[in-house]
Amino acid sequence: MTDVMDERLALTELTQKLGVEIDPELLSLALTHRSWAYENGQVPHNERLEFLGDSVLGQAVTVRLFTGHPELEEGALAKRRASVVSTVALAEIARGIGLGAHLKLGRGEDMTGGRDKDSILADTTEAIIGATYLSAGPDAATALVLRLVEPLLADPGRYGAAMDPKTSLQELAAHTGVQPPAYSVSSTGPDHDRQFTATVVVGDVTAQGVGTSKKQAEMAAALRAWQDLSGRA
Repeated sequence: MTDVMDERLALTELTQKLGVEIDPELLSLALTHRSWAYENGQVPHNERLEFLGDSVLGQAVTVRLFTGHPELEEGALAKRRASVVSTVALAEIARGIGLGAHLKLGRGEDMTGGRDKDSILADTTEAIIGATYLSAGPDAATALVLRLVEPLLADPGRYGAAMDPKTSLQELAAHTGVQPPAYSVSSTGPDHDRQFTATVVVGDVTAQGVGTSKKQAEMAAALRAWQDLSGRA
């Protein structure tokens, strides 16, 4: 009984942060990673909601960019959209609302840093958008998307960083006159479920990122370093 009450309180806290009422069962499903589902008798998980949310997200961002930037050509619009809906950008949004603490993960995924893994955070963000669509309708889901991505839309400098954080960090290092980024990568877990942790050092900034591939981990680390270094520039 206590666990059920704790989950309800946690879901209430999350919906307050999101600013929209979502059916508790759908929200709980949106937070359920397949690793938790497999460990609990193959119960439903969030991947179908993620599929729906991905479509809602793409449409909302596309319309917002199209109507808000009549001066931009198709190529520039496509680049901005891709950056805003990228895994790295969505994970940044998820961290901003503390989503990791609410995830329902299997024991192994939890122990290997799943609550801060870009891919899981991004997928769960999309699942929540899908749950909002089913609970409150398309207008509420679109409004949620725009609230979540507004910081990225309002800061054009983040577009390049979210799309190609390693190049952006390299360019920022050159611009600020510090030593170029140096990366190191370690990995844990079995071959079929390996997790990579990348560390980047640039000037006096050190940042880490995790991912399911070396490239993904390096991108996550580079974005965090870029955010730190750009804040000083």
